[in-house]
Amino acid sequence: MKPYARRGAFARRLSMLAILSGLLCPGLACADVVTVVNIATTNNPDMLELQRLSAVFEKANPGLRLNWHIMDEGVLRERVTTDITTSGGQFDLMTIGLMSTPLWAEQEWLVPMNDLPPGYDVDDLLKPVRAGLSSNGKLYALPFYAESSMTYYRKDLFAQKQLVMPTRPSWDEIATFAAQLHDPAGGVAGICLRGRPGWGENMALIGTMVNAFGGRWFDEQWQPQLDTPEWAQAVGLYVDLLRKYGPADAVQNGFNENLALFAAGKCAMWIDATVAAGTLYHGKNSKVFDKTAFVAAPTATTAKGAQWLWVWALAVPHSSKSKEAAKKFAMWATSKEYIQLVAEKDGWGLAPPGTRKSTYASAGYQKASPYADFVLDAIQSADPDSPTLKPVPYVGIQLVTIPEFTSIGTVTGQAIARALVGRSSVENALKSAQTITTRLMQQGRYIKY
Repeated sequence: MKPYARRGAFARRLSMLAILSGLLCPGLACADVVTVVNIATTNNPDMLELQRLSAVFEKANPGLRLNWHIMDEGVLRERVTTDITTSGGQFDLMTIGLMSTPLWAEQEWLVPMNDLPPGYDVDDLLKPVRAGLSSNGKLYALPFYAESSMTYYRKDLFAQKQLVMPTRPSWDEIATFAAQLHDPAGGVAGICLRGRPGWGENMALIGTMVNAFGGRWFDEQWQPQLDTPEWAQAVGLYVDLLRKYGPADAVQNGFNENLALFAAGKCAMWIDATVAAGTLYHGKNSKVFDKTAFVAAPTATTAKGAQWLWVWALAVPHSSKSKEAAKKFAMWATSKEYIQLVAEKDGWGLAPPGTRKSTYASAGYQKASPYADFVLDAIQSADPDSPTLKPVPYVGIQLVTIPEFTSIGTVTGQAIARALVGRSSVENALKSAQTITTRLMQQGRYIKY
């Protein structure tokens, strides 16, 4: 073939490619079409709603595409931890919490959330939430929602039994109510509590129960305290409540499962995250929206540390291949504008709670959410720096902000789950957890062998 003929054939192929490009990318330069942001998040209602409404963001940003990885809470923790510790780069945006954020920031695994535009209004974020997601004065994750814990109960069932729930019940009172309200024949458990083992699963609740009974994870010299009378009281009551008055297979239930049970009218009481209130009062599948009431989380010896503080936040790992795009979406998803979008689409009652002053200043949110002031006070009064009755060397209410706690909390949760299903006594479960925790703290050089 002559040179000019080859040039002509090449030109025709270029022309055809240009036509195809025009069909595939109308009005756009193909090089700018797709920047993919891989997002790892959990399968709770607020995150699923974010995924649904993210189409609004994609429409406004046609050069970006969001690729969602939705998973169970425990699986999420494992996968994002593996990805960030190995610099795997699988995820561009991670849903992480109060414990991981400062620890990972210290390791320089997270992109700082600095240079936020004035419109984001970082000063609108609630102080405990912002502090928990910061390290050395720098913000490393943007809060999607924040929560404390509280007691939900069926006011109709209490009325039928002529029972009165105190504004701040004790765990002994909760046990008495559970016995009176338990109705297996009627399909109603006296109480629902997290049973699935894990540091962020059953231990989120049990940690606050231990605090309420005057216990702590470690003393001031980092010596583990899991074989103490306070732990035995708290865990003994927890196991007793679920064995006698809990739903079937309670050991399999985490937040989502208990939320579904309570919303379906199958729990008389439930102590868990304040974020569930929106779904119970306003969720389309809630059968108890007009029968639900709430009070503070139970106390025992003390009220200190009896209710938790947690934040689900969005963070960009340094291993991300799309850092700027991931940060852009994180800002949108945690902005006042997104909260307003949820309010417009679903009603103020389902707006992500716990992060911004402006949400609680909104007349619409106040009107839709009878629990608004309670939750705001619970979050603002939480003190992770002084979480227990006795002094401790750590930060965190229902957790301990040290790298070893992931293993310690999970091992302890597994030991208590064995006691719950009858494969161990409470005493042996706590002895086992104490032994393993001591070894982990020795390996971490917090204490001597």
